[in-house]
Amino acid sequence: MRLQQTLIIFRKELVETLRDRRTLLMMIGLPALLYPLGTLGIARFVESQNASARARNPVVALWGTAPTEFVDALRAADPRLELEPWLDAPAEVRRSLETNDATPPASDAPERPTPILTAARGVIDSGRADAVLVLWPGLERALAHDELAAVSLYFDSVREDSRTARGRLVDALSHYRASLLTRREASHRLPAGFTEALDLKRVDVAPPARRSGNLVGSVLPLILLTLALLGGLYSAIDMTAGEKERGTLQTLMVAPLHSSEIVMGKFLAVWVVSLVAAAANIASLSLTLVRLVPAGLGSLAAGPIALTALMLVPVTMATSALFLAIAVFAKDFKDGQNFLTPVYMALLGPAGLAALPSMELGWSTAFVPIVNVALLVKALSIGAVSADLVLLVLLSTVLYAVLAIALATNVFAREQIMLGGRESARNVLGLGRRAGGVPSPLVALCAFAVCLTLAFYASVLLEKRGVVTNLVVTQYGFFLLPALGVVFGLGYSARDTLLLRLPSLRHVVAAVLVGASSSLAISGVVLRLVPMPESVTKTLEHLMKLGDPPMPLWAALLGIAVTPALCEELFFRGVVLSGLRRLGAGPALAVSALLFGLAHVSVHRLLPTLALGVMLGWLALRSGSIVPSMVVHLMNNALVVWLARHPSAADRLGPGEPPPLSVTGVAVVMCAAGLWLAWKTPGRAPRDGGSASGASPAATSDSA
Repeated sequence: MRLQQTLIIFRKELVETLRDRRTLLMMIGLPALLYPLGTLGIARFVESQNASARARNPVVALWGTAPTEFVDALRAADPRLELEPWLDAPAEVRRSLETNDATPPASDAPERPTPILTAARGVIDSGRADAVLVLWPGLERALAHDELAAVSLYFDSVREDSRTARGRLVDALSHYRASLLTRREASHRLPAGFTEALDLKRVDVAPPARRSGNLVGSVLPLILLTLALLGGLYSAIDMTAGEKERGTLQTLMVAPLHSSEIVMGKFLAVWVVSLVAAAANIASLSLTLVRLVPAGLGSLAAGPIALTALMLVPVTMATSALFLAIAVFAKDFKDGQNFLTPVYMALLGPAGLAALPSMELGWSTAFVPIVNVALLVKALSIGAVSADLVLLVLLSTVLYAVLAIALATNVFAREQIMLGGRESARNVLGLGRRAGGVPSPLVALCAFAVCLTLAFYASVLLEKRGVVTNLVVTQYGFFLLPALGVVFGLGYSARDTLLLRLPSLRHVVAAVLVGASSSLAISGVVLRLVPMPESVTKTLEHLMKLGDPPMPLWAALLGIAVTPALCEELFFRGVVLSGLRRLGAGPALAVSALLFGLAHVSVHRLLPTLALGVMLGWLALRSGSIVPSMVVHLMNNALVVWLARHPSAADRLGPGEPPPLSVTGVAVVMCAAGLWLAWKTPGRAPRDGGSASGASPAATSDSA
């Protein structure tokens, strides 16, 4: 090897690399900007979280007979401690503490489940209290006679608020103990326990599995997402920019293939690669963590690992489609790396927030892309997540995947982009104006994804503004206006998309029969199979009354019955169902009803709303008009509002309890009669979609 020639080649390659501005940006500019900005951003975020934690008053449940002097001393030591005597203490626990039956655990005794420990864990897990301070029997006598008094502090080391409460309470108790010692020294009395004064036992209510889950959940999301997305990134570059560089993409474009077929084939390939990478990482990490988790912290359960694997399915779906849509703009493999590396790093940045102790999955983070999945993995690891939040994260991630697939499909449909040219953003996003017709299934799903995401965040932001404001803004701002915007903004036929036709009289009669009985029929069947929790029932009753004190009946009917019947029907049985009709009547009914149920963002309300959505969609397709479904929706909600205003009737027919079998039977028969009448009545089949009886799209268009 000749050194001079080697140096010449070295200089040539180095000069060419330095001439490439994108390479310099990725090599020097991006790290120079990313790490300082990321560090400052995380530092500011942590600082704001700590400030909000300091501003919050810890709630401490005080169980036991508390001397006035003791409580006053704690409040004087830390005035921001909210001491709540007997907060959520079970009757048997209170009885044992008041009758001197309870005994404090020995300091060196192993941690074992006791009624008090179990009760304290339940109160802290519910969020009603941040810590529980148990004053054991004999405390008042021990303090009066300068003896050793026993108290136990129960906290959850996994929850940030509970750790904060523990620290502040320990400081207050230490201050009180110091004052006791000073007083006892002044009295010159030396009984047993004089030098300690207070025997404080700190009990961590978090079980070993929860503690190990917290340790693993802080680092697991970032590792999993980093390795899972990396496999899809290079596959997406190779199948787009790599094929451009090899000249095989042009050959694929001249083949008798539709752009949607090309993009779906490539998307499925990239997605499979991402899933295989995710599965391999989960298997490897699970085996590794079994050895790394300290023995005293227990072991990871198989359930959270399985749910973690399930959540990576939609998130890899969304990122694979996004990588494809962006990589196709690149001219070669190197250009594709320059395009996707910032996207990859931007996706992984939010995942690192899961490592922060103060970050928890809640209603405000359930729809934040990537962050919600990372926080859900963390919550699953510690076993602290509700079914509704799991549903929301899964739903939002699938919605973002739909949007990403729609973007990729629109990009691949542009030959100019595929050949290296440029297109307007309006055309790339698929927002070009049409001339009549109805939306495509992809447009309908994208409309649902965008509207539900915006409606969810609007409801979170408007939560403090009251039920009425939240309802009006959500219904009219994020269901009615988008439905009209899709139709008139993109040039679709309002008559065909929104089913703006007058129904026959028999279809109206059928709708009245179904509307008067559907609520009782569905609740009588579904609630017997899947009972609704009392908390969900109370929330539903509060919603039906439009706040506390209840709004007038006319206002409740206008807000709960009339408004959803107008706004939700035009959106779900109009835009969504019309867009899905090209898939056939059966799939259109099933998917639109499922989306209607998911829009109510509750696991416990999913089956009832899904069943109602099937009826509403079938009536709309069968009659060819939106009016029958509006009538059913209005009457169904009006009955629920009426039951919420009449407690005597609600005890037997209320929204949270199944009605008696006799009432259920009558309601089922009436509902079936209404559906039978609608089935026997000829109607105008909607255009571009198949009728409710299963006619083909072509036949439907001809008959309409």
